[in-house]
Amino acid sequence: MSHFRLSNSATRDLEEIWEYIAADNLSAADQLVEHLHKTFLWLSKYPGAGHKRGDIKHPVLFWAEGNYEIVYRGFAGFIEIDAVLHGSRDIPAVLREREPEE
Repeated sequence: MSHFRLSNSATRDLEEIWEYIAADNLSAADQLVEHLHKTFLWLSKYPGAGHKRGDIKHPVLFWAEGNYEIVYRGFAGFIEIDAVLHGSRDIPAVLREREPEE
C-alpha cells in the first residue's frame, strides 16, 4: 500500500491549518502542509502504524504528528485521511459532528 486520499473534511482541515499559520508565516505553513503530506504517504506504506482510541466509536486509526492528530482508515490498496485536527481540540466532539464520508 502506498497511496492515500483526502476526504473533503481533511482537505478543509489542511486549508484551515495552512491559513492559520500563513497569517504569521507563509513559509512555515507551506512546510507544515508538505510535512503532513509526507506523513500521509508514510502511513499509506504502514497502515497499521496508528492506534485506536476507546473514546471514538468510528473504525478509524490515529497518528500523532507534532501538534496534530491524523485520523485515517485503511482500505484495500490505500488509506483515506478523514481528519487532521490540532491535538488541543475536542476530537471526539469534532468527529461526532462530521458525517462519515463514503
